[in-house]
Formats: sequence, C-alpha cells, structure tokens
Amino acid sequence: MNHDAYSLISDPVPQSCAVFSSPHCGADYPDGFLRQSCLSPQQLRSSEDAFMSELVGDTLGAPLLRARLPRAYVDLNRAADELDPAVISGARGLLTNPRIAAGLGVIPRVVANGRAIQIGKMPMQAALDRLEHAYHPYHSALEGLIEAQQRRFGMCHLFDLHSMPRSALPKARGVKRPDVVLGDRYGTACDRWISQAVAAAFREAGFEVAHNAPFAGGHITRHYGDPRNGVHAIQIEVDRSLYMNEKTITKRADFAAFQKRFAGVLTTLAALSPGALRYAAE
Repeated sequence: MNHDAYSLISDPVPQSCAVFSSPHCGADYPDGFLRQSCLSPQQLRSSEDAFMSELVGDTLGAPLLRARLPRAYVDLNRAADELDPAVISGARGLLTNPRIAAGLGVIPRVVANGRAIQIGKMPMQAALDRLEHAYHPYHSALEGLIEAQQRRFGMCHLFDLHSMPRSALPKARGVKRPDVVLGDRYGTACDRWISQAVAAAFREAGFEVAHNAPFAGGHITRHYGDPRNGVHAIQIEVDRSLYMNEKTITKRADFAAFQKRFAGVLTTLAALSPGALRYAAE
C-alpha cells in the first residue's frame, strides 16, 4: 500500500505479531521544500536514515511501515505539538523542551551538525498543512497496524528502526563502541523479556549492543509502548557507518553482506513469541 506520506508492506494475513516502523528513511523531497531550503539536497540528507528500508529485507509476515517524506521536512518521531517558535510563526513551543531547543522539533529547524534548514519562519498554517500531509497519515497507519495486531494476536511487538551517526557514539577507554543501541524508555515501553530477547538476537549475530544510552527511545517508543495492554515498543538504532559512507551517503562495498546479517536479526525478532521471551529470560 502506498500513500504520499508512507509505504506499507504487509501480507494479507500476518504471521507475526510484530510491526516494523522506519520513520526516518523517507527520501522523497518535495520540490517546494527544496526551493525554500538554504541547504543542498546532499546536506538535507544528513538527517535521513538512508538505506534503512533496504536493510530490513523480508520480515516474514510482519508489516513494515516506511516513511516516504524526509525527516528534514517533518520528524515523525516527535509529538505533533513539539512546534518550534524559532521556525514557526505563532508557535507556543517551550524552549525548555530539549528537542525544540536543539532545533529538532516536529518540523526541524536544523539538520546534522546544527545546519539551519531555512532562513526565517514559516506561517503556522504552513506548518499545520505539513503535519496534515505528512505526519498524521503515518501515525494513523501505525495506530491501525498496532490495533490490528492486538486484535489478531492479543499483543503487538513494535520495532522502531533507526540509524545513528558514528559521531553519536564517542568511544570510552576500555569500553567497546556499540553497533546497536536499544531503547525501551528504561523498561517502561516493553517488558524486560522482550528487551533481553532483542539484545540476545543482535549479540548472536555479532553486534555490540548497548541499552538506553545514548538513545532511550523517542516519541514513537514512548507514545505507543504500553506493556500492560500488550504493546511492547523498542527503538533500534544501528551505527550507519557499518553499511554506508556517511559523508557521501553511498553504500559500502559490503552493503549486501551487512543487509543479510541485519535482516536476519529482524527475521528472528518477527518470530518472537511470549514463549520465546520466557525462554530467553531464564
């Protein structure tokens, strides 16, 4: 299924209670947005989870929701009311919100390395139109997928997929730099069993795994994670330098091998069940 804001890959009859979400992989840059920006298309792409949709591969019957519009245009991993008064006329966003203060509200002010996306402010109506066109359709689709999985399986495992710049992971003496950071909002967004099972799956595939540091999970993990009602959400951040050149935003020569390895882990995650979780926790 395709929409201006997202694409959805899903079997008619899902075989897994999982839902995979990739909110920052969008690369369809609207012409008007490109004309208004003071950055080049290459610079705008620095905030993009480039190639993430290709990394996922076949998730064995689990639906995959992918953004089509870019993060620099609208950030789907923010709350809809995280409006930045420095970029939107009439916004009442609080600069005490660290994301807004950093220019990373739902309509970002900056991309990587603090580079301003545009000069001046946009009218409030333009911001609301952008949310109506790009933000709300994605979240409506995601909510529908979660509810459908709950009805069918009695639960939903939501895996929110992201990539992170290598510079976000400063190397500490005597500590291995993580390849993957799992965020479950410090245990509030999913049961401990599933966090342990996800970490074990990545470690068995040879990945170095960290938990909740430096990324504990964004809006999607926080908003949708509801373990008491059977919705277990976990954010997965993978070091993008493992499969791409971050400066040129091009695939590494070994991209196919990495894709097979990463998608293999996601296949394992799609197959997780309560019984598997109990086994992993013992």
